[in-house]
Amino acid sequence: MSVEYLNITGLEALDPQSPVVMVNLMRFHPRALDGDGSGWDAYLRYSALTVPMIKARGGTLLWTGDAKAVALGVPDAHRWDYLALVYYPSVAAFLEMMTSADYETRCDPHRRNGCADHLIIATNEAYSKFKPG
Repeated sequence: MSVEYLNITGLEALDPQSPVVMVNLMRFHPRALDGDGSGWDAYLRYSALTVPMIKARGGTLLWTGDAKAVALGVPDAHRWDYLALVYYPSVAAFLEMMTSADYETRCDPHRRNGCADHLIIATNEAYSKFKPG
């Protein structure tokens, strides 16, 4: 497994069977590193491959959207282009996907080609009006 920056130690400290919502914050390269379109184009290729992998593990996309402006904080320190909330039925399901050979060889290259920065925060639910489905 060579997914750069995957915090295995931090994720393994969580209850492996607990549901988790991953908050994804992404900033795209103006041009994909492989030269095939924009960073956004590379990210769309990544999404087309990963969404079926997420669903196969019982997860789902809850919400995605464009980042418009920093409402609270230092704007230049927190510049993101896109956000996604992704539900997984367990931390173990997320880890299994991220460490799979299929993810590493087919998906991650598109993510790296498209994203100048990609931060994922593991969360547990304190309150939600949304139910995965």
